[in-house]
Amino acid sequence: MEEKEPIELDKRIHLIDGFDLAIPERTGTYVIDDDELTIVETGPSPSVKYIKKGLESLGFSLEELKYIIVTHVHLDHAGGAGLFLKECPNATVVVHPKGARHLENPKKLAAGARAVYGDSFSELFDPIVPIPEERLLVKGEGDTLKIGTNCTLEFLDTPGHAKHHFSIYDPVSNGVFTGDTVGIRYQQLARDGIDFFLPSTSPNQFDPNAMQTAIERMQKMNLSRIYYGHFGMTEQVDVALDQVSEWLRIFMEISEEAITEGKGYDVIAGKLLHRVKDHLSSLNVPEDHDVYVLINLDMQVSALGIIDYFNKVKQ
Repeated sequence: MEEKEPIELDKRIHLIDGFDLAIPERTGTYVIDDDELTIVETGPSPSVKYIKKGLESLGFSLEELKYIIVTHVHLDHAGGAGLFLKECPNATVVVHPKGARHLENPKKLAAGARAVYGDSFSELFDPIVPIPEERLLVKGEGDTLKIGTNCTLEFLDTPGHAKHHFSIYDPVSNGVFTGDTVGIRYQQLARDGIDFFLPSTSPNQFDPNAMQTAIERMQKMNLSRIYYGHFGMTEQVDVALDQVSEWLRIFMEISEEAITEGKGYDVIAGKLLHRVKDHLSSLNVPEDHDVYVLINLDMQVSALGIIDYFNKVKQ
């Protein structure tokens, strides 16, 4: 895969494409150039080589890196943290209180991802390297981290996508690094002038009520920017949050109806995909658009998470 130059979002924040799943513009690493050099997300281990190249092209050494923040410990966001940390002698990994133990001992995380990705698991995620406890820094609701003279990051507990998920408020840009908790942005459509956002309802801790609460929390913050794990930044904050809230409602209605009819995961994924395609078709997006490589995968994973949620509700 050919490397791309880091994307300059402003003079202080850049985005490195990690080519997660060997797909461009899927998962990104944010570089915050402040007194204490900080990144947000590593992606999986195969992305580490792209992060290293990106930092080098920005003029940074691995020795300069002080903080590696992961919004949550799903492997597509944090799976490469242990491998990357081995080459960053002065760095500390910042993680949610409910995620720290999984970075110390990632066996359970790996087993969960293996169940979803099957035979593709090793190619997409290996190696998964444990992180020593002394190199972890736990941050929870309301905690802060000073990374510059004029910048103290604030951590917000934002479950919904996962219980081990926080978002990070950056006061300098009045933006939040939201991981997956308030949705996915499709850069492939943004290039065509279409701002499109969907919720990410993957297993196994998806909770629609908690997700809606996180969305509403962001709506009340009067943000200037949202920085997504997948992929890139938007300044259309109200549009993005309104879209994700509406699609979350649609996802749940479609899925509940299918489950009531006794339908399984494949039918739900198909119905979600069909509804999204209908909407994008009305915006003149062709059926062979490259965005569907990602949307098709996202609908499959989201269907699994929604079924898992309804199974838990029934118990």
